[in-house]
Amino acid sequence: MSLKSTRLCSRLTRACSERENAYIFEIDAESIRMKRRIWNPLVMFVVGLVLGVISRLLDIYTQNLGNIFSQMAIWILFGVVISIYSETKKKAMLNILPFCMGMLITYYVAAILTDGVYSSIFITGWTVFALLSPVMAYFTWMTKEKGLFPWLIRCGIVACSFFSSIVIFDGFRWYDVVINVVLIYILFFKKIER
Repeated sequence: MSLKSTRLCSRLTRACSERENAYIFEIDAESIRMKRRIWNPLVMFVVGLVLGVISRLLDIYTQNLGNIFSQMAIWILFGVVISIYSETKKKAMLNILPFCMGMLITYYVAAILTDGVYSSIFITGWTVFALLSPVMAYFTWMTKEKGLFPWLIRCGIVACSFFSSIVIFDGFRWYDVVINVVLIYILFFKKIER
């Protein structure tokens, strides 16, 4: 190969490499923009509103799905996903509260509109859960860090999910096993890029 053709090949290789890098950068930038659009408080509030209505309708029209969405374990799973996929601890806290409040608002408004049976004890309990959710999101976000403290938090989340099914909701069911297996996978094995 001549010196001229070697230089040409070198330029072409460099140009292709620059284009690939630019393309990869565009994909990464688009991915970041998409995450920011999805993981923000307004979207989380809307998702909470929608899930609140769905949860109430499932309570009315189905037995198994209604039971699943009335259990604490599924809401712990949703909270974990929202928290760990948020970019920062602060954003995790800002995302989880509107989600929980939106869910509670539409669930109990739908319960009132459908003359549903609901207890003030459950309303109080879920409201306290929602108001404490930013604190829980702060610690949940840390579960993807290394060390003993994040590991203890992961174990505590799984234990809370497991024991809430037994103590509060009268026993462990097959769907609790599925929810907790997914929760364990996300907390202990799933890699999260931040």
